[in-house]
Amino acid sequence: MKKIILSSLLAGILLTSCASRESIVYYQNIDDANISTKKFETTIKPDDLLMIIVSAQDPLAAQPFNLTTNMSVDPVNQAGGGQMTQQLYLVDSKGSIDFPVLGKLDVGNKTKDVVIQELQTKISKYIKNPIINLRLMNFEVTVSGEVRNPGKHKISSERISLPEALALSGDLTIYGKRDNILVTREGEDGILKTHRIDITKSDFISSDFYYLKQNDVIYVEPNKVAVNSSAVGPNVSIYMTAVSLLLTTVAIILTNTKK
Repeated sequence: MKKIILSSLLAGILLTSCASRESIVYYQNIDDANISTKKFETTIKPDDLLMIIVSAQDPLAAQPFNLTTNMSVDPVNQAGGGQMTQQLYLVDSKGSIDFPVLGKLDVGNKTKDVVIQELQTKISKYIKNPIINLRLMNFEVTVSGEVRNPGKHKISSERISLPEALALSGDLTIYGKRDNILVTREGEDGILKTHRIDITKSDFISSDFYYLKQNDVIYVEPNKVAVNSSAVGPNVSIYMTAVSLLLTTVAIILTNTKK
């Protein structure tokens, strides 16, 4: 009888651990082969903030093609001088910006490289060998739900993947559903699109949502344990553990008394 009880307890533990692993571990079906990701390039959209700096061998020749800079002064310590801040271009609702000398330029739904090439072509008519530096200044993604540090993250690099964004948020909690992560993205037509991702499988690495775009929103759903805990109370897991321990103790006592 004792052996039967111990065997049953061991089987239960093994089954629980297997289920836990399947719901927690990332990339479970990945192998040693290389996995190709979709080619990714950030496109410029309405309400984006762009920093564009034009330079040339003759700085005075390039000056008319740059926005004026502002001197920001520290109100607490004005004697310490100020800091020059570069003005930014706001992309309007039609995907255009007002550029010095050149006038209105269409940059919407174009990649950074395309806009740089177009600017070089236009400015080359005025100055020799212009150098264009373009940077997207408001690349942000929002992560909410069952992560350790939910919130909005400003991205300083050219791109960020979904696993990197989750890492910025401290990774998923043990109660986050890893097989049904929701990504909301605004399409080029202005319509919000949603996509469900299972990061326990490696397939998502080749999807269009492996790399995030500006203003993407990621939501991690709570799993059944979290939902049940919230319905019963925050200490339900403690109670369940106590009950399980009590039942195990009773089983051991009954086994010993029947010897």
